[in-house]
Amino acid sequence: MTLKQLQYVVTTAEAGSITEAAGKLFIAQPSLTAAIHELENEFGITLFTRSGKGIELTPEGDEFLGYARQVLEQANLIKERYKGDNKGKLRFCVSSQHYSFVVEAFVRLLKEHGGDKYEFHMRETQTYDIIDDVAHLRSEIGILYLNRFNETVIRKTLRDNNLTFTPLFTAKPHVFVGKGNPLASKKTITLEDLKSYPRLAYEQGSHNSFYFSEEILSTVDCDRELIVCDRATLFNMLIGLNGYTICSGVISEELNGPNIIARPLDVDDYMEIGYILPGNARISPLTANYIEILKTTSKY
Repeated sequence: MTLKQLQYVVTTAEAGSITEAAGKLFIAQPSLTAAIHELENEFGITLFTRSGKGIELTPEGDEFLGYARQVLEQANLIKERYKGDNKGKLRFCVSSQHYSFVVEAFVRLLKEHGGDKYEFHMRETQTYDIIDDVAHLRSEIGILYLNRFNETVIRKTLRDNNLTFTPLFTAKPHVFVGKGNPLASKKTITLEDLKSYPRLAYEQGSHNSFYFSEEILSTVDCDRELIVCDRATLFNMLIGLNGYTICSGVISEELNGPNIIARPLDVDDYMEIGYILPGNARISPLTANYIEILKTTSKY
């Protein structure tokens, strides 16, 4: 096994095609195929299967990919530390539930460390994908919440993926509504107050279990539900349809404007919002700095 072979596997998995991966690696397609087969033979596993859409990772290939990314990441850290080999783009990726303080911290990190060349990714995505991204080192860090309802399932999923959870803060549930919504005039909102309004929630894809819902109290019955994929759409519908969503209450007016407001929800519940990291990988200085910025932008 060589670092070059590991890079071949990672590039092929990301490209989804031997032909495209060979082009990105500037090698002949037969050479790439041979290198992957050699690695498969060495470990007695099958990394990829062919399909009508190209190639796909096998379950054992998906697991191998996570280890390959970790090895390559550690190799890059060694080069940076001992050879000063950091001439390319600065790269960083965050996967998170839809929190404005996470984006605010991301913007601050980019302003402080972006430099002349960078490739930063801010992935506001589904809960399970956050876990999967960090487990397979597609993202350096993930941000999500725990509460008494989802904690057992989420913590087990984190353990299964060798990830750790570190709390940032605990928030009381709030309701986001548009400034013109009649609920905006209330100091505190009850579940009874919400019954006649549409509830908005984020799509969770194939892992659409209540335990992976981004919104707490997702099991409470609601006659009118709207499911969206991004924060801009959710905010537009909050305003245009007098909808609501249940959240942490932390919002940046600078980034999201003055037309969305938060009101406390009168329920006995909480959201423990924190970050997840690989359990056995050394975090980069950039990730450590991002965590410190998160601590300041997430003050509740």
